[in-house]
Amino acid sequence: RPRSHTVTTTSSSFTANLSASSSTLAYDREFLRTVPGLLMVTEIILGLLVWTLIAGTEYFLYPAFGWVMFVAVFYWVLTVFFLIIYMTMTYTRIPQVPWTMVGLCFNGSAFVLYLIAAIVDASSVTKDLDNHNYNSWAASSFFAFVVTSCYAGNTYFSFISWRSRTLQ
Repeated sequence: RPRSHTVTTTSSSFTANLSASSSTLAYDREFLRTVPGLLMVTEIILGLLVWTLIAGTEYFLYPAFGWVMFVAVFYWVLTVFFLIIYMTMTYTRIPQVPWTMVGLCFNGSAFVLYLIAAIVDASSVTKDLDNHNYNSWAASSFFAFVVTSCYAGNTYFSFISWRSRTLQ
C-alpha cells in the first residue's frame, strides 16, 4: 500500500529578521559632526601620524619607542574599529553589550596608556641617541600628547554618556 508523505516547511523569524536587517545597513552621517566623532577622527589621523613617524626610524633599537609604537598602533586599530561601529550604528543591533561602559573603558584606557607612551616618548628623545631620527621622534612626541588630549576629551564625553545612562 502506498504511503503519503507530508512535508511541512516553516520560516524562522530569526532568519527573516537577519535577512531584513543585513540588507539595510544603517549609516549615521551626523556622528562625524558631533564632538566625540570629530575627536575620534582626529585620534585616527594624528595617531596614524604618531606611529608612522616612529615606524620610519630605527625605533626597534630602543625599547621605549617599541612601547610607544605598540600603544599607537593598538589604539589606532581599535579607534578605527569603534568608528566603524558608531558610523554603521552596529551598537543598536547588539543591545546586550553595555556600549556606554565599553566606550568609557576604551577611552579611559587609551587616555592613560597614551599619556604614559607620550611621556616615555618625550623623555626618550635626545640628540645623543641618533641625530638622524631626532626630528621624527620629537614630532611623534608632540603628536602623542595631542592624541592623548583627544582621548581625554572622549573619556570625558564617554563618562557623561555613561553617567546619564546609570542615572535613568
